[in-house]
Amino acid sequence: MPKQRFVFVPQPVMGKSAQELRAYVDGPDAVTGRPFMDEVIEAIANPLTRSETATVNFDRSTPRFLAPDTEDNLYELFVEKNWTDKLPIVLPTEERVAAMLSGTSHAPDEIVGQMRPTSTREAWQFTVEKVAVNAVMAGARPEYFPVILALAASQVSARASTTSSAAAMAVVNGPIREEIGMNSGVGAMGPYNQANASIGRAYSLLSQNLQGGSVPLITYLGSQGNNYAYNSICFAENEERSPWDPLHVQKGFEKGQSAVSCFSGNRSTSFLLGLREKHWQTHVQQLLRGVNPHHFPCLVLDPLTAEQFVDRGGFDTVDKLIQWVHETATMKAGVYWDYQLIENYVLPRALLGEEPYATMLKADGDEEIRIWPKEKINVVVVGGETNGYWRIFGNGYGKTVSVDDWR
Repeated sequence: MPKQRFVFVPQPVMGKSAQELRAYVDGPDAVTGRPFMDEVIEAIANPLTRSETATVNFDRSTPRFLAPDTEDNLYELFVEKNWTDKLPIVLPTEERVAAMLSGTSHAPDEIVGQMRPTSTREAWQFTVEKVAVNAVMAGARPEYFPVILALAASQVSARASTTSSAAAMAVVNGPIREEIGMNSGVGAMGPYNQANASIGRAYSLLSQNLQGGSVPLITYLGSQGNNYAYNSICFAENEERSPWDPLHVQKGFEKGQSAVSCFSGNRSTSFLLGLREKHWQTHVQQLLRGVNPHHFPCLVLDPLTAEQFVDRGGFDTVDKLIQWVHETATMKAGVYWDYQLIENYVLPRALLGEEPYATMLKADGDEEIRIWPKEKINVVVVGGETNGYWRIFGNGYGKTVSVDDWR
């Protein structure tokens, strides 16, 4: 963003004393050496200069072809240019990309969408052909391409820059699951299925390459990193064994339609084995408290456990289960507002009067408050019923996109 004004304060601020933080504000900008607050005030108060208002055009195009070379040399070039996740790729030759494009009726030069790695960079547009290049690199087949295009069209990046090492998740619903042989049963979130693995990896690679890059210490700042980011936890929902409406129906689609749902911010997971007869409600409540309250719970249930929620909880609809989670997931207000991410991102919204956070802020410190709005809670059924293990992901729902529109 060439017209954006910036000032600099050292990072990270975690673990610093109040005196050290005050010194950052009262002291100099560590880059320019000028007083930090002077620069802040000038950036806010001074009109834009002529150079700042001038039209600036940046060339975001990239060559359509690379010069011919050996396979080994081309692979090393892809690694050097940060076009890969550092795992082996399928080189996107003209013939392979053309084959991938045969998986859709859309024109190669059609704009699919735009993405950006950070909030301080402008978004990059990308075409169907650019998505096809990344799909080839990931090892996908042409019949998978409509799902990959739908993921790209979501414009939800799987390579968003965050110091908390987030990853993405993609859940596929509808007839496309069976058509392309996706796994919704035993090991659906694990290895051994080409569709699940390559679609998820394509989502990761296209996000990395088509948003203008994803480079550690520049546009990728995940402090610990996240292994989920390699293939973005991609799987098909086990609709046939679920007692409830599948996820895409919950999001407004018809059951006979094919769609993919994107989730971002996958950082944490907690798990249980089934539901005990006596204390299952307490067990689930404690599991929910293991999710950072700034993220939202996505219950990923093996069909065995889904049936237990029906039998033991009486949740014959998914909406009843979500309502119960909303009412059950509570903590003392003082504890809630003391979480670092809540203070960083939710407290400002509460102070501006945004509900339900403004009302939650008025609660006494010892009062139990509900920590997640009902509409932020999601439920997905997947697994092969070899056991009743299930988990809760802490993440955020992004968007559900039609796959049929990209056939």
